[in-house]
This record gives sequence, C-alpha cells and structure tokens, in this order.
Amino acid sequence: MSSVRFYRNEPGGLRLASFTVKVKETDLWIAVSSDSYSADLPARVEQLVFSRRMSLEKYLDANPHIKSEFGPCLPKGEPPEIFRTMTVAANRAGVGPMAAVAGAFAEMVGLYLQELSKEIVVENGGDIFIKAVEPINVGIHAGNSPLSGKIALKISPEQTPLGICTSSGTLGPSLSFGRADAAIALSPSVALADAVATALANRVKEAGDLEPALANARTIEGITGALLIFQDKIAAWGAIELVE
Repeated sequence: MSSVRFYRNEPGGLRLASFTVKVKETDLWIAVSSDSYSADLPARVEQLVFSRRMSLEKYLDANPHIKSEFGPCLPKGEPPEIFRTMTVAANRAGVGPMAAVAGAFAEMVGLYLQELSKEIVVENGGDIFIKAVEPINVGIHAGNSPLSGKIALKISPEQTPLGICTSSGTLGPSLSFGRADAAIALSPSVALADAVATALANRVKEAGDLEPALANARTIEGITGALLIFQDKIAAWGAIELVE
C-alpha cells in the first residue's frame, strides 16, 4: 500500500467529526459530517466490523488455502457476503481474493454510513471510501520516488462515492510482485479499486511496463481511472486530475 493516512492528522475543521475503529488487523479512520455524529456511532461501526470479521475468519479457517491464492478462484460452500464482494472484485482484476480485503471493509463501512451522513471518509490501511460535498485532495506517497509527497489527486464531489486504493512494490508491508512506487486505482467499488491497484503494481517492474499496465486497467469494467509511479516516471489514464 501507499501511505495516504494524512487524513489521520487533519481534523477537517468543524465540518467533520472523526473517530477510529480497530478490530484486529482492520484499522479504520472514519470521518462523517459533524451533524451526523452521535456518541454511539463508533460502537455501532465497531460491532459491524467485528461481526463481518468473525464471519470472514470462520470461513477462512474452514478454507485455509484461500490465503495463498494469487489468482481468480471460486468460493466454496456458503461464503459470507464480505468474501463474495472480495471474490467478485479480485476475479475481475485477475488476483487472489485477499488482495481486496482492505477495500471490501472500507466499502462495507462507507455504504453503512451513507444512510447517516452526507460526507464520509473511511480509510483502511491506505484504501479509501470517499463521499464528498466539496472538492478534496488526496496526497500521493510513493516510496523513494522524487514525486512522493509532491502531487495529489483532486477528487470532485461528482465523482463520489468513490474508492481510491493504492498498492506499492517499494512501500509498506503488502505483498507485491512488481516494483511500482505507487499504483492507484479509482472505482465506485472500493474492493475493485483495491484488487486492481494490486494487479497494476504486480505488472510494473520497469518504466516500460507503465503503459501496458494502464492498457490492462482500461479493459476492466468499473475502473474509472488509474495512475502509476515508477521512480521519476508517471503515467495516468481516466478520471485523474493532479494538483501540487
């Protein structure tokens, strides 16, 4: 993943109220409209995340091979809803279902909060669900690339709800088979953006891989934009607007 946790250091003024929810490896930073926040909201979100994690863990315990799947697969038995979301996204991207787990949880919580708040940010390990009422800039951190921290994605309210997910072969603990400093995918489905970001990062091992990787992203239904950074090179396609 690439670090976009700058949200955690920015309170968002009086417009947003933020809180965190952590259940095992699921570590969420959440912001909602201040007038939508209530004292019991963190506990309600935590209970939602806990119940979905428990159902996923139970299924993975019964099917341990899934954790080592790196390509498309078919669910066995009666998988929980969160795993079905992961599998559909991952199969479309051509990666294993665990590549979409962080995005799937961010998406689940974001969709739950849509009924409560007009403005939402859910960040899970650098994978983001955004519902905005004003333009918002998302900073791009790309490892040792000279472009890291120098540019941001400008997201307009009309693009949201939107998933913005990043994978990297040089930054963070996530497994990648490539050397991209940052691979970013945009989609209304956060799970799909997460899976495609992983697939893009896997494809980039040198600068010459940037354009072929983007060409592949263009073929995936549901992806609205993609951006790749390799050292001092950058390539982008789709609904990508960059600002300093």
